[in-house]
Amino acid sequence: MSLLSAILLGLIQGVTEFLPISSSGHLAIAENLLHMSGSSEVPGFFDVLLHLGTLVAVFIAYWSDIREMVIELFYGVRDLAQRSTPTPAPPARRLILLIIVGTLPLFAVLPIKDAVESLSGNMYFVAGALLVTGCLLFASDRVRPGRKTEKSATLLDVLLVGVAQAIATCPGISRSGTTITAGCFVGFDRRFAVRYSFLMSIPAILGANILSLKDAVTDIIWADVPVYLVGVAVAAAVGYVCIRLLKMIADKGKFGFFAYYCWAVGIVTLILTLVQK
Repeated sequence: MSLLSAILLGLIQGVTEFLPISSSGHLAIAENLLHMSGSSEVPGFFDVLLHLGTLVAVFIAYWSDIREMVIELFYGVRDLAQRSTPTPAPPARRLILLIIVGTLPLFAVLPIKDAVESLSGNMYFVAGALLVTGCLLFASDRVRPGRKTEKSATLLDVLLVGVAQAIATCPGISRSGTTITAGCFVGFDRRFAVRYSFLMSIPAILGANILSLKDAVTDIIWADVPVYLVGVAVAAAVGYVCIRLLKMIADKGKFGFFAYYCWAVGIVTLILTLVQK
C-alpha cells in the first residue's frame, strides 16, 4: 500500500466514522454504481487499525469522562464487595450502566449480520436509507431541547437509543446521526446526546473489530505497517476534528446541512440506479 493511499483512507475513515452521512452507504454506492471495486479492497488488519484510530479520537475528545468511568468502575467493584453502594450512584458510575444497556440491542443483530451486510448490494435500499437518515437529521433540528443527562436518563431511554444504533448497522443509516437523533427524541440534553453517542461507540467499534481480528491478522504485511500507522494517525486526527465539529453543530441544533446532503446523495443514487437498470 502506498503512503498516499493510507493517508486518503485515514482521511475518509476519520470523516465518515463520526459525521452523520453513513460511511457504509457511501462505500456501497462507490462499489455498485461508480464501479470502484477497489474501494473495499483494504487489508483487513489495516481496516481494524483505522477503526482503532477513530477510537483514539473518541478517547482524546472524551478523556475526562472515560477516566472518571474507569475510576468509578473500580470503586463500584469495591462497593459491591463491601455491600455499600451509594445512593444515588455517582454520575460516572451510572453512565457506565447506561452505556452497557444501550449496547445490548447490538447483540440482536449478530444472528442476521450477514443478511444486513448483504443489503449493501441493493441500491434501492441504500438510497432509501440515506433519505431516511436525512429525514431523521432534519427532524432532530426541530425537536424541543431536552434536559436529561446521565443523572436523569432512564434505562428505557438508552435502550431506545441502543435500538437506533442497532438499526444503524444497515448500510445508508448513519450511526452517529441516528443515535444522536434518538437521544434528542427521548429528551436528552443535546450535548449529552452527542457525548452519549460517541461514548457508546467505544464498545460497538471494539466489538466489531474483535470479531474481525481473527481473519485480519492472517493478512498482515509487516513491511507496510509503518504506512498503516500513518493512516491511523490521520484517521485519529481527522476523527477528533469531526467530533469537535459535530459537538458544535449539535449545540446549535443545525443538522440541516447533513440532512440536505443525505437527501441529495439518496436521490442521485436512485436516479443512477434507474438509469443503469
